[in-house]
Amino acid sequence: MSTPRPTDLILHRTSHALEVAFDDGSRFRLPCEYLRVESPSAEVQGHGPGQKVLVAGKRNVNVRAIEPMGNYGVLLRFDDGHDTGIFSWSLLHELGREYDARWANYVAALEAAGLSR
Repeated sequence: MSTPRPTDLILHRTSHALEVAFDDGSRFRLPCEYLRVESPSAEVQGHGPGQKVLVAGKRNVNVRAIEPMGNYGVLLRFDDGHDTGIFSWSLLHELGREYDARWANYVAALEAAGLSR
C-alpha cells in the first residue's frame, strides 16, 4: 500500500482548522488544537517511547503559517510560538483516520491530570 498523497490543503483560520484531502479520496478537517497537541516534535513526543508530553491550554491555538518540506510534508508554525516538528503526509493521514480515538484519549488524559484545554 502506498502512502496517500495530498491533493488539497486549506487553512481555515476563522474556525482554527486545517483541511487536508488525499488521493485515496479521504478528506479530514483537523482542529489546530489537535495538531498542536499531537505535534511530531521532540518537545511534544519526547525522545523515546513513553516520553510524550501532555500539552494543555491550547484550545484557541491557530496555525499562522504553513511551510512545505520537500515532497513529504509541511511545517506548521503555530501562533503560540511552537514551530518544530514536520507533519509528514502519512502522519496527517494517520491523524485524520485516528482523530476520534486520539482526541478522546487526550481529553481523558487532561481530565485525569486536572488540566484544561
